[in-house]
Amino acid sequence: MSAHQPLHAALIGAGPLGINIYRHALKRPDIIISQVVDIDPSLKGKDMGEHAGLDATGVYISDSLEQGKRADIAILATVSDLPRIGPQLLALIDAGLSVVSTCEELFYPWNSSDEWSKTIDLAAKNKGVAVLGTGVNPGFLMDSLPAMLTGICSQVEKIEVRRYQDAQFRRIPFQKKIGAGLTYDEFERRKNEGTLKHVGLSESMHFLAQQLGWTLEKTEDRIEPVIADRTIQSEAMTIVSGQVAGVRQTGIGWVNGEEKIKLSFQASVGEADSYDEIEIFGTPHIRSRIMKGVHGDIATSAIILNACKSILKAAPGLRTMADIPMITSVGV
Repeated sequence: MSAHQPLHAALIGAGPLGINIYRHALKRPDIIISQVVDIDPSLKGKDMGEHAGLDATGVYISDSLEQGKRADIAILATVSDLPRIGPQLLALIDAGLSVVSTCEELFYPWNSSDEWSKTIDLAAKNKGVAVLGTGVNPGFLMDSLPAMLTGICSQVEKIEVRRYQDAQFRRIPFQKKIGAGLTYDEFERRKNEGTLKHVGLSESMHFLAQQLGWTLEKTEDRIEPVIADRTIQSEAMTIVSGQVAGVRQTGIGWVNGEEKIKLSFQASVGEADSYDEIEIFGTPHIRSRIMKGVHGDIATSAIILNACKSILKAAPGLRTMADIPMITSVGV
């Protein structure tokens, strides 16, 4: 395949995230989403362009990969956990496709799902394809980018990353995932059930530790609600004072009893000050801030599409962002 020819991708998942990826792909010359798969029976046969709120594109949603239709790679944008996405991955690998996925747990899964990690890695190597889990977070802002910034340090003592974002401008499922609109008691109940959290802080910490040669003896993931102090109106809901506006989550990793990694993630509807900041305590001391922060939905779609050409150059197996050629955007 020529470097100047566009890639043909099969998009698995036609939910809000899949729709965003599809919309962004239509604006690019380097990738064509030639088929879309979703198991929702109500979507079967629908034109993906119309489903995405655009003009018809002639790409119709199917419930399985279409035989005979070209696909150089698969983009898997369905769920966040390995137990549910594992069978989907194995089916795509069996079809001979390398996969770029938005699954947060797939970003660095060896600590949380060692058995699935080994199964996916072996299957991919046997088929000669590569698999990557990535995104804006985890995948870049709180792990790959800070790891890269340490490249100019002679030594690193500690890393702190802070991501604060106004969820008012994120997709509606994201707002619900962070608990926006719940009462305090509902938030605590869902937190204790494990159904309310930002997935990925643990994976980001273990990735960072691995890159820096640290062995984390313990990690902690603290989850607290952000309580609205005023009435906030978003496209999806009205949040009154005293209700939950979002989540504050802190991941901490220890080495030899010392706090070495601290990741602070706060997403709430109406967040006053959005920014992404990396601070590396070392030589030199680095503090880098992206003012106004990075829009998660736009950045996730971008990095998934940009990763497609890199994963096709990677060695077969289950890969991380440290294993593949540098991901860059397409020039216009």
